[in-house]
Amino acid sequence: MTDLFEALIRGDVSSVAAVLHELDEPGRRALGDELVAHVRQRRDNRWAHHEATALAVAAVGTLSSATKVAALLGRRSVMLTDADPAPVVDAARQRGVDWIADLAYRLAERIPRSRPWEGWHFIAALLLAEKAVPPTGDAFVAGWTHALWWRRRDDQHRLLLDRLRADPFLDALLPRLFEVDGIGTDLAYRGVGHSVPSALVTLATEGRLDRVLLLDGVLGRLLRGDRPGALRPFLALHELLTPVGSEVTARASAYLRLLADAPGPVAAAAQRTLRTVGDGVELDALLDTSRTVLTRPEKALVRGQLSWLDLLARQHPERAADIADVLAVGADHAAADLRDRAVTLARRHGHQPPVAVTVVVAGDELPPRTPAVAALPPITDVDELVEEVSGLRGRPMASSALERVLDALVRLATSDRDRLATALLPALRREQVGVYDHPWAMFNVSAQLHGVLLAAAASTDVASRHDQWSVILSQLSNRSLRPFRGRSPVEPPRHSPLTLVLCARLAEIGQRMSGRDDPGLLAAPTSATGAIDPDALYDRLAALGERPVWRWDLTQALLRLPVGVDEALAARAAALGTAAGDELADWLGGDALPTPVHQVVTVRSRTDDLYHPHPARRTVVSGEAPEGVADPLGLLTVPAQVRRGYHGWGDLWPAMLPGHRGLVAAHLLPEFARSVQEETRDVAGILPALAECTGPGGPALDLALAYGLCARHEVDRVATLDALLMLAAAGDLDAPSVGGRLGALAADRQVTVTRAMTPLRDAVTAGARLSVWRLLAAALPPLLAAPTPPRGTPDLLSLAAETAHATGVPVEVPGLADVVARGGTSRLVTEARRLATAVAS
Repeated sequence: MTDLFEALIRGDVSSVAAVLHELDEPGRRALGDELVAHVRQRRDNRWAHHEATALAVAAVGTLSSATKVAALLGRRSVMLTDADPAPVVDAARQRGVDWIADLAYRLAERIPRSRPWEGWHFIAALLLAEKAVPPTGDAFVAGWTHALWWRRRDDQHRLLLDRLRADPFLDALLPRLFEVDGIGTDLAYRGVGHSVPSALVTLATEGRLDRVLLLDGVLGRLLRGDRPGALRPFLALHELLTPVGSEVTARASAYLRLLADAPGPVAAAAQRTLRTVGDGVELDALLDTSRTVLTRPEKALVRGQLSWLDLLARQHPERAADIADVLAVGADHAAADLRDRAVTLARRHGHQPPVAVTVVVAGDELPPRTPAVAALPPITDVDELVEEVSGLRGRPMASSALERVLDALVRLATSDRDRLATALLPALRREQVGVYDHPWAMFNVSAQLHGVLLAAAASTDVASRHDQWSVILSQLSNRSLRPFRGRSPVEPPRHSPLTLVLCARLAEIGQRMSGRDDPGLLAAPTSATGAIDPDALYDRLAALGERPVWRWDLTQALLRLPVGVDEALAARAAALGTAAGDELADWLGGDALPTPVHQVVTVRSRTDDLYHPHPARRTVVSGEAPEGVADPLGLLTVPAQVRRGYHGWGDLWPAMLPGHRGLVAAHLLPEFARSVQEETRDVAGILPALAECTGPGGPALDLALAYGLCARHEVDRVATLDALLMLAAAGDLDAPSVGGRLGALAADRQVTVTRAMTPLRDAVTAGARLSVWRLLAAALPPLLAAPTPPRGTPDLLSLAAETAHATGVPVEVPGLADVVARGGTSRLVTEARRLATAVAS
């Protein structure tokens, strides 16, 4: 037994096989029980490469069923990706077991869908050894697709076409290729000599594959839809198949569905395909579909449909009136040039449009902003706390959830310590909380939060974290938040000041897990925005009496107070006669966080950063404290830089300074800028939280909105739209300033202005006509003054004309008359002329 386990640790496959060869069946089974116990004891170690092969040989050679072997080899610590299946099959043959195929099926069920390559080649080899049919589950099919382009060392130079032609799983798994969601991502890779779509078409041409199966499969996939990147290879496969004639006619209904509802590139392919068969498409069905197509936002698709309908009206004069009615649907399109084209064609074929009556709405029509909701009640039960702690493992983390957990930890660690530890510690160990934290990660929010949770659970490994917390707090001992005036300046910290405050709070809370009586956090918000009602904070300080106040808890509580002077409450706070009461009195009396001085600057990025490439320029905000004001925490100091890492915790920052939205926006601005040209996503999701806060936004918030409107990912543009509407409804949106920032960024080629069209048009639909018109009126002058106006400028002019006409509010647009004076029929001049007419009327 000792020899076997030592061989397992070394990954010595031959020694493991030799030990097994000497055992009879009862001895093997007895050793199997010991093997399972041994692996469970080593749960934190990884079995990889030779060690995984040796373990698989031992498992097949000792355990009694495929179920037991699959349970052992399917553990997360066992890495079968590079395991050698040959000695495992030999061990099975030598023992005479007949369940290797069953083992392969059970392991296939354990393949993670997010990592389908893990163990796939090992499982496939077991199936081939048994000449068993492959499973068709999603994960196994995804692993097979990944294997089509990921060549192993022994198969480096074979052409993809040759490998696919000889693939033993091809016939069984090919139909599933079109049914598993997300699988197209792997099809996008090219193999040696071919892409997967081109190889499949070649095999169909050779007769190796059924062309009908490919065509029906790809249409089914396109109809079901998927992410754009996953659909692209299937669209390429369709283009390579080039269906014509009876193939298209027989599937006309499917193509019409794609034309109406599929993503733009797919709908365009369906449109091109249908037009190849002329009268092969039933006209009434086409007209029904056209009513939907003419409302789609893709201009090229709509333009193509208008031309097709115009051709059909000339080819079928007996149906011209019906076709003209459909053409008239395009008269309501968002794009003015398409509206004009649709009206012209409809009239050409006999349609008489009704007389339209335009209702002018001078202002926005937005619902009033609802007051901020109150914070959720505190957690009073251990079971609820454990459930909320589990929810904190996801990202982004909600500040309200974090604050409730921290407050409950402080209170329940004194009132229900034993039950808290009993319930919390198993959950933390199951999630491996803190296992991978590094001892040097002092200002890592995640590491400090883990430490607090482990301290609350009375974990045995908290001693080193207590030392770390002491170091953190000692490093910040000279950075008292107040007073701001009458003290020597302190060099701003290296770390983000908001992260510094958060880590200091966590370190302090960790030290509070000592079992002493604790009424909870002073900084617990009373509003969902993170704000604290001043009367509530006064009541908390009054209830404390002469008991000491935790410094960083009070610091955060003061930062959460609304901006403004309250002399009456300040007098009551001073009457408490405590140091904390005096601090609250000074704060309410006007000695609060000063307003920083912000300047908009354009900085150049490093050109030699291969790992984090940036655009040549970025416009950000540089901030500093007012003259004569110290800034010990660096809250007021915002360096002008391209990248300012906040380590993913910026979603907590608005609730830390809920009355200073512009200051938070300034600290986050480099991240908002990254959302424009980098893969960063969900950054602009912080904007709605900022919009719910109070305080002046200033240039930082205006720039953040401008960047968000042009963000690379739709989820960020939608979040920006939400923030813009919330600010407009509250009367806090400086539309001309946002527009001016947007225009300057676009003219400097820092943003792609075409991305802003959809959120701006959606804002108009939501009722913010006047805000969008004022924004566009300020955005257009720098675009029109550019030597070459950026792509998308005519679209902005068109939307500006629409909103100017709908509101009837005259706003001067410098440079517009110069563009109109150029003359000509370019779309830029045409839309400029349309806007000039709308403004003049």
